[in-house]
Amino acid sequence: MKATTSKSNADLDSTAHLMNRISDQLAGQLSLLSRNGTRRPAAPALVLVAHGSRDPRALATVRTLMDRVRDQRPGLSVHLGHIELNEPLLPDTLAALGDREAVLVPLLLSRGYHIKQDIPEMAAAAEAHTRMAAPLGPHPLLVETLHTRLVEAGWPTRMSEPRRRASAVVLAAAGSRDPEAAVDTGRTAQLLADRLGVPVTPAYASATTPTVHDAVRSLTARGHHHIAVASYFTAPGRFATECAEAAPWTAAAPLGAHPAMAKLILHRYDQTLSTPETAVERALASA
Repeated sequence: MKATTSKSNADLDSTAHLMNRISDQLAGQLSLLSRNGTRRPAAPALVLVAHGSRDPRALATVRTLMDRVRDQRPGLSVHLGHIELNEPLLPDTLAALGDREAVLVPLLLSRGYHIKQDIPEMAAAAEAHTRMAAPLGPHPLLVETLHTRLVEAGWPTRMSEPRRRASAVVLAAAGSRDPEAAVDTGRTAQLLADRLGVPVTPAYASATTPTVHDAVRSLTARGHHHIAVASYFTAPGRFATECAEAAPWTAAAPLGAHPAMAKLILHRYDQTLSTPETAVERALASA
């Protein structure tokens, strides 16, 4: 009897999931029709631009994030292109789009060489008419995701005042030789510190200092003995793993496919479309 009930529940769940998918597809198709029934011009495609990683978990995470974006915006054409290491590479994704219009949303958390050079050069060589969104960070939705990951790792949602004074966080990021990348990461660290009510020190896996080890030593010398590492990486990979291993207490998971990340991606897409192209070009040139 229990087996029959379990099977019935599973069938109901599958049917409900199928009906939700059909409803989403219909809603997406109806959104392409104007009030008089004529077809609206298709919205520009959204191309997620990931860095790429040899760690297979990174690609799996990005694909899950793509599904979240599609779920939040049914009917939107969403594609993926990598800067290196994984397929599809960005030039191949853009070539497949032909002369379609697309908005490139980098899955990068700060300004730097990829934002200023790599991605614009790949876009310029493509036939597709592309516009490029700003990097994801800094933004409060990233802080929301960082907070969730810390709580999942054991960060207490309530603290006594003595415990708060003894606590701190290291915000572990990839690192860049571009000084403006550190400015962006520092801004996120400040936003997270405001959210948590404890000091948050940026640290880096490469290219610049301090390292996570150095940041931990500095915070310990200042009397902070409960130090967590927040993983400021979009997906698992070598840098995220190395930074987590340096945590003296607990290390949070990378940002991953949190719903707030999908919301932020769509925010950058909409923001780009609502901003005159000349203004976007000036902002990226000064970045």
